[in-house]
Amino acid sequence: MKNVRKLTEGAILLAAFTVLLLITIYIPPVGAFLNLVLPLPFMLFAAKNELKNIVAFFLAAIFLSFLAGSFLGLGLMLLYGTIGVVIGFMLQKNKSRNSILIVNSLIFMAGLVIYYVISVAFLKLNIIHELTTALNDAVNNSQDMLKALGQEGQIELIKKQNAELLKMIETLVPYLLIMLSITSVFIIQWVSFPILKRFGVSVQPWGSFRNMSLPRSLLWYYLIALGVNILAHPQEGTYLYTVVINATYILNMFLLFQGLAFVFYIFYQKSVSKGFNALVVILAFMIPIVHYIILMLGILDIGFDYRKRFKKKE
Repeated sequence: MKNVRKLTEGAILLAAFTVLLLITIYIPPVGAFLNLVLPLPFMLFAAKNELKNIVAFFLAAIFLSFLAGSFLGLGLMLLYGTIGVVIGFMLQKNKSRNSILIVNSLIFMAGLVIYYVISVAFLKLNIIHELTTALNDAVNNSQDMLKALGQEGQIELIKKQNAELLKMIETLVPYLLIMLSITSVFIIQWVSFPILKRFGVSVQPWGSFRNMSLPRSLLWYYLIALGVNILAHPQEGTYLYTVVINATYILNMFLLFQGLAFVFYIFYQKSVSKGFNALVVILAFMIPIVHYIILMLGILDIGFDYRKRFKKKE
């Protein structure tokens, strides 16, 4: 009786996944958002079943996804199905949300890299090249518009800005890949976990963002990256330049989050309205001077335990 119930549950979840996959592939405007729900059937099954049943479910999903969407469907299933299985299994073992976010961000990033390599090698589809072509087409269209308006003098400036933008995108591919992976897995958790709770899956709560405290070693890595950039002056296009610039951007973002957590902590101590939290986040990403102030607060908080000093003072 128990096996029949598991088979029925697995069949229903496989059917739900197949429907979601078909919509994602054949209705792209909807699929752009719906793909973040693709791991949900795998989470539900993996959170409640033994490993051997999870493996059988995964193999069945491989077969169905290939029938439904050929190699594209198979690629999507392997990426999101793996994430769903890992998240569900980690929930079964009562792992924290932070560990789930870190592990699955790494899986998502590895999956994107593999998907990119396969698409270039076998499908002759280079996403970065397509993006570059689209930007160049946009520049050409703007040139035609400027010529029609008699603003030929601005064309060279636009060409220069476009070349710099393309060079920066190519350099920051690792940073963009990491941030895309973290953001995607965070959204997957944010969307899926309330649904999992309704189905009786135990989910650990997030800790308060204001209490977030990153390891002090990040500050040393940040200082090393800045020191190499200032003292070594790596040339653009070199491997060292790519490593240093990406490390700086990644660490900059983490320290910014630490600074925001510190500000939220002070606001909480002072009983400031939560609306100011949202205002600070918006200003930090829109106004450079506010961005750097928050960044410095993050550095001070990690390096000198300013939060503890503030608490003692209170």
